[in-house]
Amino acid sequence: QVQRAESGGGLVQPGGSLRLSCASSGDILRRYNMHWYRQAPGKDRELVASINTVGTTSYRNSVKGRFTISRDNAKSTVYLQMNSLKPEDTAVYYCNSDYGLAAKVWGQGTQVIVSS
Repeated sequence: QVQRAESGGGLVQPGGSLRLSCASSGDILRRYNMHWYRQAPGKDRELVASINTVGTTSYRNSVKGRFTISRDNAKSTVYLQMNSLKPEDTAVYYCNSDYGLAAKVWGQGTQVIVSS
């Protein structure tokens, strides 16, 4: 029943980089917008980046110029390239589609810790 699986998180120093991957289904990626969310300890989950079915992207202001969302429909995967990481980027990161959001279905996420 698991629809997606996030991976690629880890512990990095400030200024470092990570690339997160989200294994989903080709049908979902071709039909729906995809998103990356994150949730820091004690805080609400927040939208980080989005990509629509024709490749148009959007980002929250705090990650603009540092993060890049992309999709590979042939591999049924969505990516989040994260550069110039800051301690405030520390969170569990989740991917989801508009379909998953409507159904209130989430994966386990992948943890990113930015610390020296």
